[in-house]
Formats: sequence, structure tokens, C-alpha cells
Amino acid sequence: MTALAFLGVALLVVLAGYRVALYGDALAEKRGWGRAWVGLVLVAATTSLPELFTGTSAALQGLVDIAVGDVLGSTLFNLVILSLLDAVSGRVPLLGRLHAGHTLAVGFGLLFLALEGAALWWDGPLWGPVSWYAPAALVLYLLAARLTFFYERRRRVAETERLRLYEGLSEARVVRGYILWGGVVVAAATLLPTLAARLAEETGLGASFVGTALVGATTSLPEVVVTLSAARLGAFDLAVGNVLGSNLFNALILAWDDLLYPGAFFHQAGEGHLAAVLVALAMYGVLLVGMSYQALRKLAVLSWDTLALLLLYLLGLLWLYTLR
Repeated sequence: MTALAFLGVALLVVLAGYRVALYGDALAEKRGWGRAWVGLVLVAATTSLPELFTGTSAALQGLVDIAVGDVLGSTLFNLVILSLLDAVSGRVPLLGRLHAGHTLAVGFGLLFLALEGAALWWDGPLWGPVSWYAPAALVLYLLAARLTFFYERRRRVAETERLRLYEGLSEARVVRGYILWGGVVVAAATLLPTLAARLAEETGLGASFVGTALVGATTSLPEVVVTLSAARLGAFDLAVGNVLGSNLFNALILAWDDLLYPGAFFHQAGEGHLAAVLVALAMYGVLLVGMSYQALRKLAVLSWDTLALLLLYLLGLLWLYTLR
């Protein structure tokens, strides 16, 4: 029964996620904000709300490993989504068709991982109810959004305005559609963690592994749907921006969890989470090399860079399983 409910909710996310991608891409075109910025901030924030609600619930219940594992697991899973996106993107490798602005999100992703690793390894001073991580993460996220916005505005005429797909839709209709279908995605996706927890309860696995491998992947389902839907529309910059932006927003969620938890949040987290941080750093390194090198052809279905992302993710899960 739980499995059927999970599949039903997942299907609803799939159907609504396609509309979110469509209206998000249309909004980028109508407002001239740039597809990478809309994917990085607007669509990413919408699809990351399940992680926010999961982290909120876990922090209030004192389930620190579930909260941290959800964020780090979602970060890893979001990066491996790029492998799936590469597989459906045609003959041209995915990372070879992206504009250089995405390196901003990659760079900020590396900075956030450094902050997370430092917070897990060294608790540091508490500033009232929160650790030093919370204000640092907030400032870094706002800086990332601001710099990406200004970058997109500079390249708007040369790149963003080249693709005109939604001239038949009014801006008011686009905004209403995005809000409506985004709400459906959020409402449906917030049910997924509870259903995943029921399924995980039967396995007897540790909280860190379940949070990273199962809950993190489950709450990333909206990112999968919206990313593939954006790719189907040919909006690859929106798709990749959503993936990278979701990871930045997830790092901000840790700051929110820290605020809610009554005590030293990172001090209560298991040491095994550092393994997830190291794997994520390696995956971001591969992503940066792939975007810089820009391979001209694929090995088969995947190019070498997205294949490396997939292998690192699988090795990371194996490592986390041994540390459970």
C-alpha cells in the first residue's frame, strides 16, 4: 500500500513538474531575467521546498542525521541528474553546450561544500541559537544570486533573447501557471519524505545512510522531473541552472535547520556525513573540468564527464553504506 501511494504521488509530481519547467522557461523569456538565473533561483527554490519541509520536521524532532543526510544526499543526487540529462540530450555532450555562466554556480557550490565540511568537522562558536554557518551561508547565497543575475543581464541580448518560444502566452498567464503548478509540485512532493520513511523503516538501515541515500534522492524527485521537462523543451540552461541552484538552496536549508534545532546542530551530526561532502567535492571538480574542456562527442550514451559523475555517486553510496 505504501509503495502504491509513493508511486501515485510521484506521478503527480511528474505531471506538474513538466508545467513548472514550461512556465519557468517562459518567465525567463518574458522578463528577460535569463534562463540560468531563473533556473538557479526561482525554479530551484520551488523544487527544493520538499528538502526544506523535511529538514524542518527533522530538526524540530531532533533528527539531525536525517536533516543533514537529506541535504547532502540531495546534493549528490542532483549532480547525478546531469548524467541522466546528458543521456537524453542527443549527440552533443551536455556540458559542451552550456554557457560559461554556470561556472559561477559551480564555484559557489564548492564554497558551500567547504563551509559544510568545516561546520561538520569543527563546530565553531555559537551565535545565540545558531552556529557561524547560518549567517555565512545566507550571505554566500545572496551573493550567488546577485552575481548570477547581473551576469545574465549582461549576456541577455547575445544569448537569452535568441530563443523566443512563448510569444503566444501573456506574462500574466505565465505567472499564474507557474504559481499554480509550482504549488502542486510542492504539495505532492512534501508527501514523499513520509512515504519514503515508511519504506526505509522496513530495511533497518542507519539514519545517516537512509537520510542521504533514500530521503535525499526522494526529495530530489521534483528536480529530476523539472530538469528533464526543461530538457524536452530544449531549455538546457534552465535545466542545469535548476540542478546547480537547488544545491545552493539546499546548503541554505542547513542554515535554517541549524536555526530550528535547540542546541549545537552540527555537533550532533555523525562523522559519516563528511564522506558525502568529500564525494560532492569530487563531483563538482569533475563538473568544472567537463565544462571547461567541453568534450565534442560521447563515449556511448554518456560523455566521459557525466559518466564519471555517475560512478562517483555510486562509489559514494557504497562508502556511506560501509560507514552506516
